[in-house]
Amino acid sequence: MDNATRTPAAPGPLASFARFVLLGGGVGLLSSGAVALLAGQMAWALANALITVASTLLCTDLHARFTFGSGGRAGWRQHWQSAGSAAAAYVVTCAAMLVLHLVQSSPGTLTEQIVYLGASGLAGLARFLLLRLYVFATDRRRTAVPEPKKATIVPVPVRAKTPQPAWTPMARFPVTSKVPATAGAL
Repeated sequence: MDNATRTPAAPGPLASFARFVLLGGGVGLLSSGAVALLAGQMAWALANALITVASTLLCTDLHARFTFGSGGRAGWRQHWQSAGSAAAAYVVTCAAMLVLHLVQSSPGTLTEQIVYLGASGLAGLARFLLLRLYVFATDRRRTAVPEPKKATIVPVPVRAKTPQPAWTPMARFPVTSKVPATAGAL
């Protein structure tokens, strides 16, 4: 197999996890700040939903390209499957914030950020496993299928046919060289 048909192998589980934390965590930190800014303009749950959609689209592409080693952009199937795991993460972060506001009526921004990022981190661990084992699992087999060898035309020897006598009406009744002894007695 030459270098043109071989693609690099996908990173192992530890390298994938480190990349997931770096990329997903970086986008998560930015998302946390964006949710806090938007929550001043609209309901927190709506701000979280908008940022979750945007960050999921971005992260799915980043994870397809770098984290799980598919080398290309994420396809529609991967985006939809990733959206399912992001919806679960959205529910976890909303539930964590709801519990925080039930326990403490007016928590400070720092407390909200700690709870939000903690819930995002826990959801992220589950999301990593789901993405690695299910969404991008088929993309981990990175050796390219070798191109089939081109067919070589090999001449096949043809045996010469022995000439057959032309068909005659008498050919249906073969003549034998042996004449029975009783045939001459008539």
